[in-house]
Amino acid sequence: MTKKKKTSREIMDNIYSIAFWMTGDHAVCYNLLKKTYLYAEPGSNEQVMLKTFRYCYVEDFGQEVNSWSSDEASNDNVMPLGDGLEQSAADIKIAVLLSEISGLTHRQIAKVLEQKLETIRLWLFWGRKVFVHNYLMRESA
Repeated sequence: MTKKKKTSREIMDNIYSIAFWMTGDHAVCYNLLKKTYLYAEPGSNEQVMLKTFRYCYVEDFGQEVNSWSSDEASNDNVMPLGDGLEQSAADIKIAVLLSEISGLTHRQIAKVLEQKLETIRLWLFWGRKVFVHNYLMRESA
């Protein structure tokens, strides 16, 4: 079974969706998408576009993602964050979104984020738990 190559439009839609989940603001998403396409080479493949998006996001917002390292999450023992994970909070969230929105494999995510495969698997495990916890906490409020 061969995997269908994504069109530029599908890649753009995925990046916009990821940007929205990362920021929660349509205007900011649009600006991140524009910046990503300005920085990327014309005709770049999906992996290069996603790396460029990650670079643009970290350049604008840094690595901290407040909802991922909140005191509530650590008090409930949902995700024990060490210093290394706190510095990579945005990458953890991006890893989960690349898996769920873009449908990338663990190996492809490791290439995009330039991390070891084992690190990506750990991030996906904990990242999904935090997503579920944050969603349930928001729904119960």
